[in-house]
Amino acid sequence: MSAVDRLPTSTDEETEAAVEAAAAAVRRGELVVIPTDTVYGIAADAFSHDAVRALLDAKGRGREMPPPVLVSAVTTLDALAVGIPEWARALVAEFWPGPLTLVLHQQTSLMWDLGDTRGTVAVRMPDDELALAVLERTGPLAVSSANLTGRPAAVDADAAEQMLGDAVAVIVDAGPSRGGEASTIVDATGEGRVLRLGALSLEQLNAVVQPLGVTLTDEG
Repeated sequence: MSAVDRLPTSTDEETEAAVEAAAAAVRRGELVVIPTDTVYGIAADAFSHDAVRALLDAKGRGREMPPPVLVSAVTTLDALAVGIPEWARALVAEFWPGPLTLVLHQQTSLMWDLGDTRGTVAVRMPDDELALAVLERTGPLAVSSANLTGRPAAVDADAAEQMLGDAVAVIVDAGPSRGGEASTIVDATGEGRVLRLGALSLEQLNAVVQPLGVTLTDEG
């Protein structure tokens, strides 16, 4: 692969060029690094089997660790998942866009292969204008933190390029991450449990779902 194209976003013109370059690379089946509201992410077309496999290979991960999917709109959730409980929708209403990832039963008609998902999909809508701008042009993206497995997640473009520059086509450089902490992951396929505590605390989550008769437990 040729040298990575690292694009600044200091002006509106630079931002537009960077977003379009990233979206074009995704449409070609290539990998890109984009900023999110948590950490930088490595992204691939969620519906391209080859691109998702390349993403896992780039991180040094196997199919047993499928990537989550980022979306640009709450309405996309029902296109990707079924059987969404009302308490999960309440979390979406409160925390999307934001650092909340929901694990749900995926639509069986989806023609994708994210790995060994056991019929589930992890979905998040990031609170980041650049990420949303790319997603609006590409549709759902398989996105994982921009790092090699076992290394800290990249919180700036330098770290992402150092670890993944040989594997990606475009890096959208938006400076240091605003969040720096990964999303909180909630399993909504059953009674409700927290798989990973991150930017959202258990108390914040339960303040939303307990009035609906649900109490989440931390099994991270």
